[in-house]
Amino acid sequence: MRSPQKILIGFLITILIAFTAQQTLAQNQSTTVAQNPAQSTGILFENVRIFNGQSEQLSPPSNLLVIDNKISEINTNRITPPANTNLTRINGNGRTLMPGLIDNHVHIVMTSSTLPELLSPDISEETLFARAEVQAEQMLLRGFTTIRDLGGPVFQIKRKIDRGQIPGPRIYPSGAMISQTSGHGDFRTLNERPRRFGGSISRGEELGATFIADGRDDVLTATRENLRQGATQIKVMAGGGVSSLYDPIDVTQYTLDEMKAAVEAATDWGTYVTVHAYTPRAVRRAIEAGVKCIEHGQLLDEDTMKILAQKDVWLSAQAFEERETEGFTEEQKAKRALVVQGVSNAFNWAKQYNVKLAWGTDYLFDPPRNQRQNQDIVNLEEWFTPFEALKLVTYDNAQLLKLSGERNPYKAGALGVIEQDAYADLILVDGNPLENLSVVADYTNNFKVIVKDGKIYKNTLS
Repeated sequence: MRSPQKILIGFLITILIAFTAQQTLAQNQSTTVAQNPAQSTGILFENVRIFNGQSEQLSPPSNLLVIDNKISEINTNRITPPANTNLTRINGNGRTLMPGLIDNHVHIVMTSSTLPELLSPDISEETLFARAEVQAEQMLLRGFTTIRDLGGPVFQIKRKIDRGQIPGPRIYPSGAMISQTSGHGDFRTLNERPRRFGGSISRGEELGATFIADGRDDVLTATRENLRQGATQIKVMAGGGVSSLYDPIDVTQYTLDEMKAAVEAATDWGTYVTVHAYTPRAVRRAIEAGVKCIEHGQLLDEDTMKILAQKDVWLSAQAFEERETEGFTEEQKAKRALVVQGVSNAFNWAKQYNVKLAWGTDYLFDPPRNQRQNQDIVNLEEWFTPFEALKLVTYDNAQLLKLSGERNPYKAGALGVIEQDAYADLILVDGNPLENLSVVADYTNNFKVIVKDGKIYKNTLS
């Protein structure tokens, strides 16, 4: 019979042998992983001249390496990619490489259908969303790799794009536009009663395009619901609008207390409120409430523009122009004409007083017009040099997006620039847009390669 001491010693030896084997196996596995790391994907742009989003001059002939979804290296000398990279080489032949374009005022669902279609109960939500998904892909193929959606049911589209299920730009969503009764987001017909007086939820609210919210409590609920859905910023209607039928352009919307409610709720979530507003009175009230960005502002006076500069409030402006929109009433046409008259003042004063300026298109209910998105950049030449316009629609627009703070879904890398560790959102352009801005308008022929998040979505070069 074995003694207890021998049994104990044998047991300890068995444990030691097992431990040693496990350590050896772990070391072997570690060595195997080190010798066979996961393969990365990469893109090597060779012989390109770079507009980095901030410099007035193109770089000398350079090479740029993308690894996965980030810019890994930029060099005037030859770049040797890591050996384990699944690489696509693109010879730029001296073409211009620039950051992806950013449109800071988009309504991707509401720009994909007309207003009668959106309000009609005969068209399914599936049809409306399918149209918007097509528009998202077309927008990306126009070189817009990032957009800020300022009103509409875009959350599910954003999720599908981020998951790689459909092609489209990065989206900073606002969710439903928050409007008072009779405000710019109230698209009810005159015979539809408000909910407080026996009416039912409106078609726009059913779609998730708007919230009609009156009083502090309703505004808090609408703001918090958008944040719950994934809003990166909150959009509030602070004044009259062009496309809405029953609010004159001069009216101020929301009391100071209601506006503050939205700002307080957004601030608690680490983000900000931007407002639709044209007039000095509406803008000044919004600034007093703590709003960080004004959309439009074409009817501002010079003194109010100075306040924007003093308070570091952003102005997100558009190069509106006279045009025909099917179904517009004479009153709507008159409101548009008034806004168009103020475009030059808005841009000129913003430049003069160094207002933080962003740019967007703000197309609504006019699907064919989306094809002019790039032309709107060229139209900026009336007030800006080609460099100033390109910086505005890349680097400057990206700075506004940073206001989303902790709600920023893409804060792991820089947007709107070409630099090491920035997101690989890139356009290879035939021509030099710093000398001839019009090349960005003919995106079909001049945008040879379009990359978003390190993935090639268009490549016409062999």
